[in-house]
Amino acid sequence: MVVLASGDPFFHGVGTLLVQQIDPSEILSIPAPSAYGLAANRLGWSGQDAVRVSLHGRALEKIRPHLHPGARILALSWDGTTPQKLAADLVARGFGESRITVLERMGGPKEQVRSAAAAAFDLGEVDALNTVAVEVVAGPGAAVLPFTSGLPDDLFDNDGQITKRDVRAATLAALSPRRGERLWDVGAGSGSVAIEWMLADPSLAAVAIEREAARCDRIRANALSLGVPDLQVVHGAAPAALEGLEAPDAIFVGGGAPAVVEAAMAALKPGGRLVVNAVTLETQSFLTVCYRRHGGDLVQIAVAHAGPVGGFTALRPAMAVLRWTWEKPHD
Repeated sequence: MVVLASGDPFFHGVGTLLVQQIDPSEILSIPAPSAYGLAANRLGWSGQDAVRVSLHGRALEKIRPHLHPGARILALSWDGTTPQKLAADLVARGFGESRITVLERMGGPKEQVRSAAAAAFDLGEVDALNTVAVEVVAGPGAAVLPFTSGLPDDLFDNDGQITKRDVRAATLAALSPRRGERLWDVGAGSGSVAIEWMLADPSLAAVAIEREAARCDRIRANALSLGVPDLQVVHGAAPAALEGLEAPDAIFVGGGAPAVVEAAMAALKPGGRLVVNAVTLETQSFLTVCYRRHGGDLVQIAVAHAGPVGGFTALRPAMAVLRWTWEKPHD
């Protein structure tokens, strides 16, 4: 059997589908240059330094975490409309001066390479077989998503149910995301913890469990806005809503009831991490019991922000958060 495939079959290609049905030892693959390689050569870019993204069959918003000043991005298009849509998104997010190069039908007799600034993008009809190259230029106030956790709170649409920035950064550190892992964000609120978990690495997955329907819609919108549209949102109340979900490597509970914490402990994979934050005395008392019974790490996080007091400045403390972190034994 012979399969003809463009470029490198094992780099965003059909090869990975074939090996699900055929033993790799029975396959002889003869790759040609990938679209990424061809584009880098046409542009004279250092291929290893360019960010490579596939927008083919994926949401356009997945490019957003990579929009950093000076970045060079090579993106596989879904179809001929992708470059125009990408240009509009760049303009809307403050990257209108970025330069977009569209490389059409590379390697064939009808190959064409055209460029324009995102804000002035008007190349007319674009062939469906195209790759887009972006040289990112950030204007004042551009929506640049930092690589570290602890995004500004105002980036998340919320109704007040949000793990605040300083506590969120400490929470993500305790959750300790590792390649290919899955998180449950139980009582997700705005989805901020699950979203930042997924932003840490493209291999990470997360499930946001939220009992309020309006918040579920808000979580989906936040995930799309911040470039992680693959975040799974489950509408339902824990612990019942946890049943049937794929077992997680880490779980965050933002102040759940004892039954929720116990269900999370049972569902967690061996070696997985559980992080529970509590602000009420009742839940803090329960976490103290958990710490004494199961060990782990119990930490109080107290944050104060400066603000005006008359003509002076003073620190206004936020509610202290008690955080219990526990790793499930392998036994």
